[in-house]
Amino acid sequence: MRVQMLGLCRFSYVGLRGYKIEHDSYEERRRFLYQPDRLARRWQWFTRVALPAWQAQTDPDFTLVIMTGPDLPDPYLSRLRELVAGMPQLRLELVPPMERHLQACRAAIAPHVESDADVIGHFRHDDDDAVAIDYVASTRRDFRRVKALWKTEQRLSLDYSRGVMASVGPDGIELTPRLCHNMGVALTVFLPPEVESSALHFDHSKIGLWMPGVAITKPLMFLRAIHGDSDSGAMGPGTPWSLSREQADRQLWQRFRLRRQDLDSLARES
Repeated sequence: MRVQMLGLCRFSYVGLRGYKIEHDSYEERRRFLYQPDRLARRWQWFTRVALPAWQAQTDPDFTLVIMTGPDLPDPYLSRLRELVAGMPQLRLELVPPMERHLQACRAAIAPHVESDADVIGHFRHDDDDAVAIDYVASTRRDFRRVKALWKTEQRLSLDYSRGVMASVGPDGIELTPRLCHNMGVALTVFLPPEVESSALHFDHSKIGLWMPGVAITKPLMFLRAIHGDSDSGAMGPGTPWSLSREQADRQLWQRFRLRRQDLDSLARES
């Protein structure tokens, strides 16, 4: 059974709805998103936190669509074009501002759905979060284990629940290990290729309303950043688990290709 792994990452997309921070007009939203200091911070988080693990995936067979607007200011639009040219798994979609956010998301991913795939593994990825370097490989493996459940309804969510919350403070990053179900990051929604939906079409906090789900609680699979530019600054519900500083430092590199000192530096710059 051929599973296409297809993700969507929104980078300062000027559209209405779809976010916790709302604006009344495109102009107001554009002014907010395109503030020079904000764009500079988002770029640093995207390239220094989100990208390293995507570049190091043990299974390189995936597509990650970067969605932004055609008027994204330079140098960031040019930099995105350069990134996409240098990494075959990335696709850049320039979507004009749209009032209905889910339609915009569908417009971004629709050209990249492989119609000959049996199943599409849809995922969303925020531009300041990280997934583990074996996220794609693990998702394919674990889907094979539960595909009989998918066949009953042609919908299934697969949730990797073990993560680390990275909170930005004046002295650097504070890491809080948490077991959090259906956070959105490292959550895959499996649908048939002809279904005109994506992971964004289902509220991850209520995903059980639409489909059965499987939670996998080991190993550590995501890092979620919490800082002033986050759409939601809350850590959310979850269960703490133990990780010493030394273990955390090893896991940062082994799982995400990140170093604590780089995260601390990024936090202080933010």
